[in-house]
Amino acid sequence: MLGNLTLICYDNKRHSRHCIQPGQVRKEAAITVNVWVCHFISMKKTAEQTPETFMRIALEEAKKARELDEVPVGAVIVRDGKIISKAHNLRERNQQASAHAESLAIAKASRKLKTWCLDDCDLYVTLEPCMMCTGNIILSRIRNLYYGTADPKGGAVDSIIHIKEIKKLNHHPRVFPGIIQPECAAILTDFFREKRKKPKRDSQSFKREMQK
Repeated sequence: MLGNLTLICYDNKRHSRHCIQPGQVRKEAAITVNVWVCHFISMKKTAEQTPETFMRIALEEAKKARELDEVPVGAVIVRDGKIISKAHNLRERNQQASAHAESLAIAKASRKLKTWCLDDCDLYVTLEPCMMCTGNIILSRIRNLYYGTADPKGGAVDSIIHIKEIKKLNHHPRVFPGIIQPECAAILTDFFREKRKKPKRDSQSFKREMQK
């Protein structure tokens, strides 16, 4: 029996003491355990949300593009550890030159957040962005850019253009290249290897096929 025993506890938020009566002890203990369990789960979840984690999700988007016979590039936009938008290349499907994964993901994120300014968002893309997409990344104020593999022929971040060296730009995202690079490169290499084995399609017949 606890009788008239009174426990003295400290409220960290109020920086003061308060008493817990005997009947409250079990309830307070249960609440404390639940708080710590939730905190542990939250810490574990946060620890798992690495750049590699989000890039693998972008890679899944790239695989969707490959299934559509599109150049396999995928992109993901993340805000506060949560995915805001996902996209993959749809240039052939949409017959639209600007339908690159990054630009589509940025457009989706802007619609969802109801703002063009994505300065608290991070972009993950499997291939180094081209000039068009790099421009969209700068204009939309993307905070951090993570990309998988470099594009020596068209990359406009670190390859044919080095945006860090263009000092007059009004925004420079922080750039983190080479995230799971071997896997991001492999899907592109395999795609183009298979393409070279097939006879080239007539552009007009392809357009008619896509319009059906």
